[in-house]
Amino acid sequence: MVSDTDAISPNDDDQSSHKVGTIAERTIKNLEDKFEELRLQTQQLLSDRIDLENRVAKQKSKISRLSEEVRLMRMPPHVIGNIQDILDKERAVVRSSNGTVFLVTYNQGIDAELLKPGARVALNQDTLSIIDVLNDAWDPLVMGAEMIEKPDTSFSDLGGLEEQISLIKESIELPLTNPQAFTKFGIDPPGGVILVGPPGCGKTMLAKAVANSTDCTFIRLVASELAQKYIGEGGRMVRELFDLARERSPSIVFIDEIDAIGAKRLDSATSGDREVQRTLMQLLAELDGFDSLADVKLIAATNRPDILDEALLRPGRFDRVIEIPLPKEEARLAILDIHMKDMPITKGVSINNIVSSTEGLSGAELKALVVEAGMCAIRKNRNKATKADFTAALETILKKRSEKKGEAPNSLWS
Repeated sequence: MVSDTDAISPNDDDQSSHKVGTIAERTIKNLEDKFEELRLQTQQLLSDRIDLENRVAKQKSKISRLSEEVRLMRMPPHVIGNIQDILDKERAVVRSSNGTVFLVTYNQGIDAELLKPGARVALNQDTLSIIDVLNDAWDPLVMGAEMIEKPDTSFSDLGGLEEQISLIKESIELPLTNPQAFTKFGIDPPGGVILVGPPGCGKTMLAKAVANSTDCTFIRLVASELAQKYIGEGGRMVRELFDLARERSPSIVFIDEIDAIGAKRLDSATSGDREVQRTLMQLLAELDGFDSLADVKLIAATNRPDILDEALLRPGRFDRVIEIPLPKEEARLAILDIHMKDMPITKGVSINNIVSSTEGLSGAELKALVVEAGMCAIRKNRNKATKADFTAALETILKKRSEKKGEAPNSLWS
């Protein structure tokens, strides 16, 4: 017989079940926490693995690039040349960058369509055989030329040059805008125009203005940059300059200070002078092959017309010379009106007095005079430019002239 003390009460069962449930919940919670911790660790390891794989890939790429650079640096340099003629399926005539002409063979794996006269090629330094055809590239000096799609200078910005504007319009603008007029009468327009005048008289502005009026690309290069010391370099740059002009047509090529390569040819013994003469010959050849009715026009400028080679001035080349002298009284008034139209001035400022006191100044110097007068007014914190400002400005301009020419400054006001 079971006693009352040996019997299991319902409360004991409930407590035991509760303890077991609590332990199970704790165990499950601990497992879940551990699982979440392991899951996060796994994600971090996967992320670290991807990051390391990316780093390894970058390092492999860097190693490959550096290995290629080392390989290229160890290769002997190639000679650059231009194909003159293709003789047959194996041989070609090539002019190297130093001007020497060679009869060479070429790699049979090169596309035959790329091998044509004028193509730039790489030559093996030892055998001089053609190993590759290079993409056309402009000389950095040619690409460094001032090039403006459409200059913002217009004819209205030029004062006192009415006659010169009329001449350049009929020489440059008319053949571009109405070539039929010349075809109708069976005549050729001027091949090129030379602007002659002292520095600062408006030669470059006139060339930019006609480019603006004809919507032409304006390409400006100083002729001294075409005078190179290596044989054939100057001539090549001339060819590239004209090729660039044709590519950007309609265009106007403006060669400043053309006397640097266009001076009279002498029996000179120096290689540098002979190279300048070769550059001139290439320029003459380009002019002779120029279509005067084409959409590329050539303008040159010089302040030394007396030393130009007569071959440049032959009909069909630079056969129109436009002289731009220092501005006379009426022209100085027109120039000052343009530059002073937006400047607030006091009643004591007389433009006529300024005109009469600036004889011999160029258009650029007249503009500098107005700018300097404005600066004087700004320094004095004035609202308007005064007579004293223009007096000081003129003294500054004339002082600069006297330092160059030994001239004594004059007084602005009588």
